[in-house]
Amino acid sequence: MTADDRLAKLLPATSLAEALAFYDSLPAVLPEEMLGSWKGEELATGHLYDGLLGTSGWWGKRFQSVDAVDPLLFERNGKLFAGNPGLMPLGLIERFPALAKARPSAALFRFCSPLLRTRKPRARLRPLTYRGVTSAAMIYDQLPIADCFRRVDENTLIGAMDIRGFADPYFFVLRRT
Repeated sequence: MTADDRLAKLLPATSLAEALAFYDSLPAVLPEEMLGSWKGEELATGHLYDGLLGTSGWWGKRFQSVDAVDPLLFERNGKLFAGNPGLMPLGLIERFPALAKARPSAALFRFCSPLLRTRKPRARLRPLTYRGVTSAAMIYDQLPIADCFRRVDENTLIGAMDIRGFADPYFFVLRRT
């Protein structure tokens, strides 16, 4: 069974233990191999952030160079725009997660997401050792977060968002477009 087949069995949701075992079984990816645009989807594991990216209108990520990354791409009317993750109300989301995931809140966030628009890159790629493997990681400029990547195949990555203050990562998948 290929890694892509194994991933398909985990999506859209799995246990944290299964996600970690799959992630840990995968090889590293180099920062330079990630350049380009990648469409994202969540891999729910029971994390507090499960469901937030999808409801926000998140499309994926764009790696222009190792020093210029758009960590949040949103889609509005068929067009993509980069968002500034430093403006995301993470404290509010963490304090009131049920409210943040409620349908009215999601609609409000989607409506307001253009206010996050930025023309500057808001992250960079660097090798980082996470869970015993040195692989590409996206380091956010304004947040205590590192997205640590492993290769599923040439056009598919799994990301483990390592967030200061959280014991367990938030998982997502990226597919090259």
